[in-house]
Amino acid sequence: MSGVEQRSSARLAVVQALYQMEVAGKGLNEVLAEFETHWIGREIEGDQYKPAEVGFFRDVLQGVLGNQKLIDQQIHAALQGGWPLARLESVMRAILRAGAYELHMRKDVPMRVVIKEYVDVAGAFFGPVEAGMINAVLDRLARDTRSEEAVRKGGA
Repeated sequence: MSGVEQRSSARLAVVQALYQMEVAGKGLNEVLAEFETHWIGREIEGDQYKPAEVGFFRDVLQGVLGNQKLIDQQIHAALQGGWPLARLESVMRAILRAGAYELHMRKDVPMRVVIKEYVDVAGAFFGPVEAGMINAVLDRLARDTRSEEAVRKGGA
């Protein structure tokens, strides 16, 4: 499995971990141990979870949690019509938080890659309307956090 595929798997695992933390009230250490030991690269109830880049998984998960207040403010500002982040479904919040973290803190990952990857994650859980909303919000965030890259690339 290539490094690109392992990062894609890590992003999906981050979204699932953030969701579990919010819905089940699990702590960071518990979720890290659970995902690294029992989920990533394993088969669970007939579903195969692909290997993931564990260091990237940890960085994004810990980064979202460590910067959640700033990330939530950025997402709230990017949502159209004053739609509050709290009204979004939990998985959508997790996708936006992980994408916002990467756009803001992982400048080594091109913004177009970040947006495409999280739109793909959204597509695994939702239909095209929701994936389009994720795309629009992440695009707005990219223009705010990476304005030079957006101009250089002709937009996100």
